[in-house]
Amino acid sequence: MNAAGYLLATGQAGATALECGAERLTYAELREAVARAAGAWRARGLKQGDRVLVFAPDGIAWVIAYLGAIWAGGVAVGLNSRLFERELSVVLSESGARFIWCNDSSRALLERLLANIADPAQPVIDAEWTAHLIAAAPVPAADLAEDAMALWVYTSGTTGLPKAVMHAQRSVIACADFARDIIGLNASDRIYASSKMFFAYALGNSLCAGLRLGATVILGSEWPTADGVAELVERHRPTALFSVPTLYLKMLQSGVAARLRAAGVRHYVSAGEGLPAAVRREWREATGVAPVSGYGASETVVLVFYCDDDSARLKPSPRLELRMRGSDDAAAPQRLWLRHPSIALGYWQRPEAERDSFEDCWFSPGDLFRQRDDGTLELCGRDDDMLKISGQWVSVLDVEQALLGACTGSVQSLAAVGFGNAEGLVSIALFAVATPGQETQARERLDAGIAALPKLKRPRLVKWVGELPLTATGKLQRRKLKDQIPASVA
Repeated sequence: MNAAGYLLATGQAGATALECGAERLTYAELREAVARAAGAWRARGLKQGDRVLVFAPDGIAWVIAYLGAIWAGGVAVGLNSRLFERELSVVLSESGARFIWCNDSSRALLERLLANIADPAQPVIDAEWTAHLIAAAPVPAADLAEDAMALWVYTSGTTGLPKAVMHAQRSVIACADFARDIIGLNASDRIYASSKMFFAYALGNSLCAGLRLGATVILGSEWPTADGVAELVERHRPTALFSVPTLYLKMLQSGVAARLRAAGVRHYVSAGEGLPAAVRREWREATGVAPVSGYGASETVVLVFYCDDDSARLKPSPRLELRMRGSDDAAAPQRLWLRHPSIALGYWQRPEAERDSFEDCWFSPGDLFRQRDDGTLELCGRDDDMLKISGQWVSVLDVEQALLGACTGSVQSLAAVGFGNAEGLVSIALFAVATPGQETQARERLDAGIAALPKLKRPRLVKWVGELPLTATGKLQRRKLKDQIPASVA
């Protein structure tokens, strides 16, 4: 099979496949452009399995270069166009990429970094690429084994340097299941993900799912802001929005949520982090529709769990098999293992991480869960998010959810982390960001919320900060918060 060919096999020729700003491309035009891009890649010397780094803002040209590499038999690798220089240098060195597709503004930086690599990738500048496409002849899609590599997705790097997750051609087989069977999307829908395409969440659930459904996928070249998302929605009128909790909260705080309702958005999905119950409730009040909360990973491409009610309990998506394994302590949450067509092949040059996370076609995201009698799952966080205090297990996620609910409207965000003192006793530290103009009320509500918690869940340290440390994809970096705990407290 060929993953790019699979994604483009469904859409009606005259239907709109992609929109970005004033640009439009039908499915017939997209198939032609991708086949021609594959010809251009082969003309430049691309061989099966060669990596192609795509390092540029999202857009139709991005999609064509990306899918064209897969169509030609190469491996497409979307990169965060805002990677720190240190991270980019590691990627350029470790990936062994043959080419890097980029825009002219990145040329100087890349040439400087590539000069230090023994066998560097060849830069392909967007402006030059247009000439390559015009000159190239379309080629048939490479017919490859299902387990042949198709694409890499880099992890968010919340626990260290990003890892390259290797996905096979088969990883896209189930890409439309969540969108179709859980959300109810079809070819008539218009899908927009506020996250960027290098992020698995947007790549799998918007681009891949949308193309496989034959729907219209809307792209945004700019980095998302509350006002920017609202303006794009009003211009392109998507019926479905995939976004992250942080942005849903910012859209509520800035008052633009009602604009999305007026523009005709009917479906909302939140993922990347847990969606606070208060944010879900406020979004429903503002738009009439509560977001479906999804759970996935770079290693799954698509969302594999979801919650469509106020219970916060996760249900499995179609085709998902799961098993629990972990502590001998029956009261302790267990580590989850998953089997699904979208599960990755493993990590590039990360053997220790691979041994910890992959086993006989099963994958463990490293998160801990409790399984309920009805088969639903309660997310308890990662190993570091589960604290044993006074002999009982406490989830920092539970603490966060409770306090966010107590501080609705006055606290913009908060995060809890565990720390130990010299005697080995574990306590909770809380970092909070007040809503601008609500500082006094935020402190009062947080104090009351903490007082209402069971004693073992009450933070020992509360620190007000201007912002929480986040990755480029909006994920919380708890490690950096722990570094801010004063030694005198610990």
